Amino acid sequence: MDFQPSAKTLEYRKRLIQFIKENIEPIESNYHKECRRLNPDANWRNWEVPPIVAELKAKARAAGLWNLFLPDAELGAGLTTLEYAPLAEVMGHSLLAPEVFNCNAPDTGNMEVLYHFGSAAQKQEWLTPLLNGEIRSVFCMTEPDVASSDATNMQTSIIADGDDVVISGRKWWSTGLGHPDARFAIVMGLTDPDAAKHQRHSMVLVPLTTPGVTIERMLPAFGEYDAPYGHGEVVFDQVRVPKANVIGDLGDGFKIAQGRLGPGRIHHCMRALGAAEKALQLFMKRGQDRIAFGKPLLQLGGNLERVADMRIAIDQARLLTFFAAWKIDQVGAMKALAEISAIKVVAPNVLQQVVDEAIQLYGGSGVSHDVPLTQLFAVARALRIADGPDAVHRATIAKVELAKYRGR
Repeated sequence: MDFQPSAKTLEYRKRLIQFIKENIEPIESNYHKECRRLNPDANWRNWEVPPIVAELKAKARAAGLWNLFLPDAELGAGLTTLEYAPLAEVMGHSLLAPEVFNCNAPDTGNMEVLYHFGSAAQKQEWLTPLLNGEIRSVFCMTEPDVASSDATNMQTSIIADGDDVVISGRKWWSTGLGHPDARFAIVMGLTDPDAAKHQRHSMVLVPLTTPGVTIERMLPAFGEYDAPYGHGEVVFDQVRVPKANVIGDLGDGFKIAQGRLGPGRIHHCMRALGAAEKALQLFMKRGQDRIAFGKPLLQLGGNLERVADMRIAIDQARLLTFFAAWKIDQVGAMKALAEISAIKVVAPNVLQQVVDEAIQLYGGSGVSHDVPLTQLFAVARALRIADGPDAVHRATIAKVELAKYRGR
């Protein structure tokens, strides 16, 4: 296996770094301040996107830095999972950058679902405006009343009724639900409880203006509502949409989910490692600039050893993620489950570890809005839940490992 970035990746990486340095870094602090000013509370109906975002997106698209995640040379950059991984890491240095390049969740995963599994009509109505950055989308999977660590538990129903399907249930932690440009959700639910375990569920496209769809609230994570995106709770009360809105066939939900979650986890993990690099940079800057007891902080309290440990952890996690990306490209996500599960454990934990060390070095300012460390910590800690609990991923790895020894 060869993890050397391709010439195409190196060229895109150079351009991304330059664009971020020139256009995003100078305004990002003010962008977050403006978000807090425009969206001071949980009233998502009044949330606004700072105008600078549309300006930056137009500039990025004109520069050809758009939809880089999509493995299609016409609609995206035509990169493999492994080729895109270093670019996701570059974007992870900034909380704003993924959206600027139209490479942010949950839209990337939803676009991949529609690209790989959507009908021609679904692509025209929903994929094209997503690719153009004209709208945003939501993915509704997690439910409040069941243990989501076992996704087969979900109880929201998607039942065929003539030419329609009827959706009933409650979803929460649906990312992007509060965004003013959110237009539809991909909803996953139970269709046939008597079918085989992974053939019971379906995915369906639901416009958010459909009668019976009620967004009840946005949920704060560590006290922050993440405006203008939001993580919301939504009720589907006998929501009726055409059967043509079902993605694939009824019962295909888990098959589609595995296709969605494989490359998407590479994106998440590499962005997490980019964020870890950002946190390490902040650690180094603070450690050299701040003096205590007559010495730079880096020279005190074992901080140099911490630098070494953080560098080792980030580089190990990066290589493991590259390996998972390479395996997805070689044999597909279904045959790379152990590797995908491994990076889901490792990458968010590395980010959490590095950010925590940086917060400690910054002291009071580390838990303020003056530096982005609290936001990065929230990302890390939430990922360890949003991507599935660490215990579930470890169980998957152990199951694959045990299978190697059966019969020996």
